[in-house]
Amino acid sequence: MLAYTVYSEAGGVGKTTLAANLAKADVRAGKDVLMIDLDTQEASLSYLLNVNGDRDDETADSLLRHMIERPRGDFEDLIKSSEGIDIIPAHNILEYASKHLRRREEEAADFGESWNPNKQLLRVLREAGVHEQYDTLIVDPPASADIKLHNAIHATRHLVIPFEPSGKGYESVQGLDQLVGGLEEQLGIEVGVLAVVPNRYKGMNDQERFLEQLQNDGWDVPIKLRERSSMLEGCWAEQCTAYRYIEEHRKRERDHELDTIEKIDKLAAHIRQTKAVEA
Repeated sequence: MLAYTVYSEAGGVGKTTLAANLAKADVRAGKDVLMIDLDTQEASLSYLLNVNGDRDDETADSLLRHMIERPRGDFEDLIKSSEGIDIIPAHNILEYASKHLRRREEEAADFGESWNPNKQLLRVLREAGVHEQYDTLIVDPPASADIKLHNAIHATRHLVIPFEPSGKGYESVQGLDQLVGGLEEQLGIEVGVLAVVPNRYKGMNDQERFLEQLQNDGWDVPIKLRERSSMLEGCWAEQCTAYRYIEEHRKRERDHELDTIEKIDKLAAHIRQTKAVEA
């Protein structure tokens, strides 16, 4: 199974829209895809794919409940579906993930048990047989480097990094490189980067300079996504991927939008191939 976390320390770089559209690209390629929304602050993925109905329901089961071994139902009942993508939506209780996971760790310690709060998402997914049921797992965590991100990286071991082609964006990738190094040491795992994806690229000289720096640093930059504000705002308004938006909500095809879709398909195929080589 291909598994990765779409992550950037910087906010507003298109992390969630990239994750959702990569998932849709894999579905179109015939893959079974599961997405997990761990970003409770915005729950953007759940909203974008219109599966956020239980977010405020205190009686609803949630992924965090399964992670602390207090489920209210079966794992399969957590899964919603949109555009052929299976999704575990965010729930407001995720805001308190650190408190609940640390408390569970302390309870285990009181009984002389070892219980790693950073490995619980991986445990839940393995026990549910996710690696046998799906071809692709994509996790959308919050931008903050908290325990939810640690669980996401522990479960997927790979990152796809959306990148704002600017000095600020370049610094954020360097910061992420240091963060990943720290997490590898802290979690005792190796983490691979499948791709860095420049978003809102306009072809400006400064942007080219920072992209060249990234590639000289050894990062894999397979495509560049140009700014598509109109299309992406339409996706948010209609709560769908770019694929569905163009197909159902555009009165006529626009070549530049079809070009963006083609690049996302190319990126998804590149990521699948990169993982295949590493395996």
